[in-house]
Amino acid sequence: MEVQKPSNYRWTICSLLFFATTINYLDRQVLSLTWKDYLVPEFHWTDSDYGTITALFSIFYAGSMLIAGRFVDWMDTKKGFLWAIGVWSVGACMHAYCGIATSGIITGNWFVGFEGAKESLKAVGDTGLVLSTSVTLFIIARFVLALGEAGNFPAAIKATAEFFPKKDRALSTSIFNAGATVGALAAPLTIPFIAAKWGWEMSFIIIGALGFVWMGFWVFVYQKPEVHPKINKAELEYIQQDITADRKLVDYVEETTTKASFIQLLKFRQTWAFAFGKFMTDGVWWFFLFWTPAYLRDIYGMDSTQSALPLFVLYMITLLSIVGGWLPTYFVDKLGMNPYAGRMRAMLIFAFFPLLALLAQPLGQTSYWVPIIIIGIAGAAHQSWSANIFSTVGDMFPKKAIATVTGIGGMAGGIGSTIINKGSGVLFTHAGDTQMQFMGFQGKEAGYFIIFSICAVAYLIGWGVMKALVPKYAPITGL
Repeated sequence: MEVQKPSNYRWTICSLLFFATTINYLDRQVLSLTWKDYLVPEFHWTDSDYGTITALFSIFYAGSMLIAGRFVDWMDTKKGFLWAIGVWSVGACMHAYCGIATSGIITGNWFVGFEGAKESLKAVGDTGLVLSTSVTLFIIARFVLALGEAGNFPAAIKATAEFFPKKDRALSTSIFNAGATVGALAAPLTIPFIAAKWGWEMSFIIIGALGFVWMGFWVFVYQKPEVHPKINKAELEYIQQDITADRKLVDYVEETTTKASFIQLLKFRQTWAFAFGKFMTDGVWWFFLFWTPAYLRDIYGMDSTQSALPLFVLYMITLLSIVGGWLPTYFVDKLGMNPYAGRMRAMLIFAFFPLLALLAQPLGQTSYWVPIIIIGIAGAAHQSWSANIFSTVGDMFPKKAIATVTGIGGMAGGIGSTIINKGSGVLFTHAGDTQMQFMGFQGKEAGYFIIFSICAVAYLIGWGVMKALVPKYAPITGL
């Protein structure tokens, strides 16, 4: 009798998760690549204003993650993901109309195009009303964007747990999580040139519309693996191998359908370990994502088109993060470690690479390529870390709680990101205004050195606390 060869449809699902994450990061990058060249002259923003907008986005994202994780567990993966990407695509497109809305609120003339709004605001001049109104409107648009984007990772992690066994989840997560890098990679190659040719408004609209295209594919491609017509019996057995193995254990308790509450989940050390790891490290990635274009302009005088090549190289380096998903699989298959132990060993290795950020500013005086390469390596380490820390949720928690726990950790990460983004904006404005001196650096260079130093040690601190809270593999059953 011929043995049935497993189908590989789970990788089609993984590719869709990859494209969703790519779009997610493209949408959040448009602002960082346009504000210095286009929004500062039009709305008269300072670094502190931009820091406020990015910090509030992080707060909104943090709070929304808590809701989004619960929402995805309630709606389930297919509908939850559709709602998430639909909302964030609307929010992305809303940014384009903030100039018209600012002009309408100040002048009373709402029926103008993008160019008409610019002319109206130019006639008004550099007033505090233009600044405050535009900042408020962009904050509203960022709120809608954050509300939807918060659903991406809870839904993607839940889908990964549904379609992959534990040993493959870090690899599949690293692949779809590479969409964050590809999105960040594609952003400087597309957004500045769209903005230069058709205006900054069209860069928000064109990039924002990609989410609606993705929704059409998701509707027809996604179904649960046990009922999916393109998944054969052999692939289903491979996907569900952990369930089959667990059922043979003496102390196995079948998972119930009752939803776990926040209070229940917060009683577990595993929840707090995941949340603290996210709190310490998410802000590092978001700092690099939101502030590297401004860093190149402030320190090296590059505009958004001139910085396109360095940013492209930076995010090409970050693509090395796919190795981060393979390493725990190697530890499990070759060294016989359990998935959690393999993941924690890999995360410790990745935690050392961001220490290179301590050298970014000192060595950056020779060439801007030095900090670009260092930030790229730190970014690759972060994405490798991220793929594995997300996978620890699937290792420890039953499927019905995965999105909710992911949301709790995402909220903690958002809080950390809020602190570093707002703190960076205030610090850079202060350092520039006062020409602050620190460790041989002056002005904004001193400010960037301080933040780079914080980013460098964040992962080792996060790993140490996680290991102290959950020293060994401890899955939660019977929840």
